[in-house]
Amino acid sequence: MSSSRDRNMHERLQRLRAITNSSAMNKASIIVDASKYINELKQKVSRLNQEIGTSQTPIDENQLPAVTVETLEKGFLINVFSDKNSPGLLVSILEAFENLGLDVLDARVSCTDNFQLEAVGEESDNSIDAQVVKQAVLQAVRNWSEQD
Repeated sequence: MSSSRDRNMHERLQRLRAITNSSAMNKASIIVDASKYINELKQKVSRLNQEIGTSQTPIDENQLPAVTVETLEKGFLINVFSDKNSPGLLVSILEAFENLGLDVLDARVSCTDNFQLEAVGEESDNSIDAQVVKQAVLQAVRNWSEQD
């Protein structure tokens, strides 16, 4: 029975040796190499986590409301959604509409647990497109988030 256990141990050490790219031949050296390999992996994970952290702004700070704008036959359908309550955001968006010369023909707003705005806006001289409206609303959202 002891030889079966020895054989299993030898097989496991050889697998460990292969996984960790060790060239060691004895049990103690294979385990030391495996330990070094694990520490290298931990350092890689730590470096990657730091790179991810510096390449992205924290989610809490960049959790801006979603904005979509669709072109309608006459005007635009504007949707703004945030999964959290956003006091003051409606005022910022309405100011953006006013600056664009966009008249709100119909609107539904919810500001309780989250923020939802669905508005139909019409411009009198048809000189702006959906992209301009979206950029103006996004800028209003950014301005609002900086004040918040």
